Amino acid sequence: MTGAILVAEDQDTARESLSELLREEGYQVYEALDGDAALKLVEEVDLDIILADLRMPGKDGIEILKSAREISPQTLVIIMTAHATVDTAVEALRLGAQDYILKPLVFEDVLRRINHLMEHRSLAWEIQMLRREVNRHFVSDQPVGRTKAMQGILNLIEKVAPTPATVLITGESGTGKEVVARTIHHSSPRRDNVFLPVNCSAIPETLLESQLFGYVKGAFTGATNTQEGLFQRGRGGTIFLDEIGEMPLSLQPKLLRVIEEKKVLPVGSTNPIPVDVRIIASTNRELKKETEAGRFREDLYYRLNVVGLHIPPLRERREDIPLLVEHLIKRHNQEMKRNYRGVDNPTMRIFMSMPWKGNVRELDNVLERGMIMGNGEWITPADLPGQQGANHDAFLEDNLNDALQGYERIHIEKVLEKTEGDKKRAAELLGLSLSTLYRKLERLGIPY
Repeated sequence: MTGAILVAEDQDTARESLSELLREEGYQVYEALDGDAALKLVEEVDLDIILADLRMPGKDGIEILKSAREISPQTLVIIMTAHATVDTAVEALRLGAQDYILKPLVFEDVLRRINHLMEHRSLAWEIQMLRREVNRHFVSDQPVGRTKAMQGILNLIEKVAPTPATVLITGESGTGKEVVARTIHHSSPRRDNVFLPVNCSAIPETLLESQLFGYVKGAFTGATNTQEGLFQRGRGGTIFLDEIGEMPLSLQPKLLRVIEEKKVLPVGSTNPIPVDVRIIASTNRELKKETEAGRFREDLYYRLNVVGLHIPPLRERREDIPLLVEHLIKRHNQEMKRNYRGVDNPTMRIFMSMPWKGNVRELDNVLERGMIMGNGEWITPADLPGQQGANHDAFLEDNLNDALQGYERIHIEKVLEKTEGDKKRAAELLGLSLSTLYRKLERLGIPY
């Protein structure tokens, strides 16, 4: 098991023996000789469980419990005592203690209870996050593309993922910024912990602060209980701040504090809480211009942009369209229980020449609709939105060379696939000499 546990016990033998047992189980253990030292650790360390003796010098176990509920509401508390009464047990449980253990301690029983609490705590949060992931139909794969721009992005992901560096992902809406963020997370040492996406533009300004940083009981009307924020819930994982350019100026200093000090200040509290979370942010705005206009803090911009990653729009990387089409059709086949092999040549010709203002998201929507409306193995122009009887030549690029080159690449790749990579046989089918084929492969950037 892993986790951080505080043992607050004034009796040296009991404290040291219990701490040693927990360390042997793999826990990170902190020790406190009295209540004051325990509260100092609660303020400084992100703890999972506190084992607190009811009677200690300085603050007693009940006072530690009350303070922990305010400072670190996600931390579980177990009260230990050799002076048990019904009143103290009821009081401890009423104030939020998870368990109440009588002395002398039976270490095996204490360990069993701790392990049970840790498993329950982890599973409850994991189930909540898994439900969220399932509802989003998330498929954890890497961004798709073979263009120079996309290969550069994949190389940068490989370099930055193992580090704790903050990443700022920029690009137009629909280019796949969240896919890149998820790929960084799933390629990092934090992969086994949660990935929390937060759309800063979708949450009202009045709620965003409490959602991110949490709040204490009585902080505002309706705050009947202390609630931890997403930065606390994301412990050990990654929080993805989508559309960070929409974050109100009033909240930006608080986010800067999280990045610099690794602490959050819940609404209504004066006690900062330590957090362990990686931050990845994204925006479709030009944040540098936003800072110059006074709409975004310059210091926050540089803290977020430790590693900058720009995703070009789909119209600037048309050669990635065939791969994206193949990838998205495979995904929808699995979701929709279909067996589409791809799109036919006229459809691919249309795809290669469309403006794709909505980028990959628009392409995905078009393919999904085509698979719903179509009846065969291949998506045809008739299956596309508004294409029945349309003049498909209207979708061609104005620049003839661009349109021809895009289609030439698709055709050569399909022939190479048919010949299983046999260049000589492919050249014969294409009516080209082998040397001409190799020149085209190099010019079109097709691996050989």
